Amino acid sequence: MRLLLKEDVEGLGFCGDEVTVKDGYGRNFLVPRGKAIAATPKNLKQFNHQKSIVQARVKKIVEAAKTLAAGIEKVTCTLKKKVGNHGKLFGAVTAQDIANALRENDLEIDRRKIQLNEPIKTLGQFEIPVKLHTEVTAKINVSVVQDQEQEKSEDAPESGSEITEKDKKE
Repeated sequence: MRLLLKEDVEGLGFCGDEVTVKDGYGRNFLVPRGKAIAATPKNLKQFNHQKSIVQARVKKIVEAAKTLAAGIEKVTCTLKKKVGNHGKLFGAVTAQDIANALRENDLEIDRRKIQLNEPIKTLGQFEIPVKLHTEVTAKINVSVVQDQEQEKSEDAPESGSEITEKDKKE
């Protein structure tokens, strides 16, 4: 019996393959479960038509992902964070922080597509991959810098160190 597989069948073939199987296996297992259809000229023509439609749709999605990847690679995300004594961040930069920074640059990226192995906990420049499609991966340039407001507050004297008129009298 000649069948056209509608999905991958382990040990037999992949979706779209035309296979020859024993009559009982085809009639009692593959066809009733929707894994295959009879390999008639009509079914072959219909399957090839559907396959071409799906391939065209996938091609459009890949092109859109490549366009988005080009836009992502042009942008540098600068994230300002508070820093401790040794250049270590209070908290960390996560994929959500990067996604929010991209959103400010008019780029909508799902945080789950950002391939950040572990949160960033130091200052510096980082190149983070973003998997937009199975065939398309872009790189985001992320710059983590010290918050300017924190630098100013470190330079200013502490309020407790000033001597007031009341203290002078005592």
